[in-house]
Amino acid sequence: MPDDAALNPAEQAAQEAQGRVLQCIDSRTSFLLEAGAGAGKTHSLINALRYVIDKHGVQLRRRHQRVACITYTNVANDEIKSRTDGHPIVRSDTIHSFCWSLIKDFQPQLRAAVPTLKHWPERLADVGGIGTRAVEYGLGYPKVEDTQVLLYHDDVLALTIELMKLPKFRTLFVERFPILLIDEYQDTDASFIDAMKVHFLDSGSGPLLGLFGDHWQKIYGDGCGKVDHSRLVSIGKSANFRSVPAVVEVLNRMRPELPQAVTNPDAQGSVAVYHTNLWAGARRTGQHWAGDLPPEESHRCLDLLMSRLRTEGWDFSPEKTKILMLTHKVLAKEQGYNNLANVFPFNDMYIKKDDAHIAFFVDTLEPICSAFEKGQYGEMFAVLGGSPAIHSHADKVEWTESMNALLALRATGSIGAVLDHLRRAKRPQLPDAVERKERELERMTADTPADEVTVVERLRSLREVSYREVCALDKFIDGHTPFATKHGVKGAEFENVIVVLGRGWNHYDFNQMLEWAAAPSTIPADKQETFERNRNLFYVVCSRPKTRLALLFTQRLSSAALRTLERWFGSGAIHAAPLS
Repeated sequence: MPDDAALNPAEQAAQEAQGRVLQCIDSRTSFLLEAGAGAGKTHSLINALRYVIDKHGVQLRRRHQRVACITYTNVANDEIKSRTDGHPIVRSDTIHSFCWSLIKDFQPQLRAAVPTLKHWPERLADVGGIGTRAVEYGLGYPKVEDTQVLLYHDDVLALTIELMKLPKFRTLFVERFPILLIDEYQDTDASFIDAMKVHFLDSGSGPLLGLFGDHWQKIYGDGCGKVDHSRLVSIGKSANFRSVPAVVEVLNRMRPELPQAVTNPDAQGSVAVYHTNLWAGARRTGQHWAGDLPPEESHRCLDLLMSRLRTEGWDFSPEKTKILMLTHKVLAKEQGYNNLANVFPFNDMYIKKDDAHIAFFVDTLEPICSAFEKGQYGEMFAVLGGSPAIHSHADKVEWTESMNALLALRATGSIGAVLDHLRRAKRPQLPDAVERKERELERMTADTPADEVTVVERLRSLREVSYREVCALDKFIDGHTPFATKHGVKGAEFENVIVVLGRGWNHYDFNQMLEWAAAPSTIPADKQETFERNRNLFYVVCSRPKTRLALLFTQRLSSAALRTLERWFGSGAIHAAPLS
């Protein structure tokens, strides 16, 4: 370990926090590591795992025990597995997969509990109850079949919480996993954390629990947020390895209770806030849009600001700069997939490719079309899992004609036209999940169950959308555009960031948040959660850049809100936005 004198300020702060984490592991004391944005939280978690592997790995393997590590994204899960070399004592998984591994063998208890869950009495009514059906969990779509019932994602958590009431279940839990580490603890389901408190922390008989995260970065509704318990040692990691001092100083003024030290105190960068209070025209009205600029003026204002920032050295290539906007609905219109977004009730269905059709389009069809257009036929067939059976010149001609027809439909046709072509040509073959949904659409009758009708009608609407919107969505998901949503960049970092803050969603009003931040005692008791949701999202977006940050407020700001911005950013950083 290097001498303290050789460490930069961020490294010094990180080393101190890591030392306290390792002390807790050695003394089998549960802990919570509060790591602000850019602090290297995942690095701390992986160092803790490596420490356990080195010091306790042999003993854990001998006892057939493992360290459980719960994550919330496949990216984080893959990173942990890679950086611990896939060590056999580490079980890294998403919370739903981990919980299912715990409960799946308790079939009698599951059959007793499933009928008590939300929506399941209605699903089971027509089949005479759950009977002896096996309880299974796969893709997360609830369904009753002849020999099994398939659980929804949230059902897995609810059933795990229910089984935690059983002493035998808790004993087996601790015997299998004497150490449980949770990444991004603030996003963990609140009921799950409450169950851990009641059944493990309160009694002191549970696993060694390590929580890694930051309650100021809780921006999802179901997360537990801040966690307090007398048996949890709180450890603050006061480091920032991401941003230049200009950005970190803003974060520290915003959050003085967790001040961060930077890597390079001399690094140069900039922060600036632009308001549109000088706009003299009529602003928007309505509950969700009141006080905002008209849409066309917001776009003009952003364009003018980008032109100004270019003269200051900003590079607006997607690799260097991200422009963060409030909602997917606003962004979808900006990027050209608005009709596609309107088909789905939840953003995750298309942004995270939870829908089978979207997953096929983005992960398979678009890469195939791109490779074909470039003449990279080996890469095209690699996407399909290997070369198809091409035995003659005629086979090559058929593939070429089919792909050319596909490209033409991709440019001018609907999603339905593309799907119909693929079903006829079978080049490439539709995946089973997509083909099955297409057949369900064809078979839909007046007797189709209501929950299946909703899914099928959604597919019917999707088929009517222009396929060009899939192309636009694919570019956004793959980061080939400078635009992103504020929610979509949590955990990410960029060289430069512009944040466009306006209205358009009933959950967010940043003018109100800034007014409350100026006088916290005025926050109504029933609005504390609202304030924290707005404050946390604001903190998350302000902490993304490495070098340059610019905020553009398209909503009118009150004098109280401007005073808060002056306190956080400095009066010299507040400017009137360029207006047309």
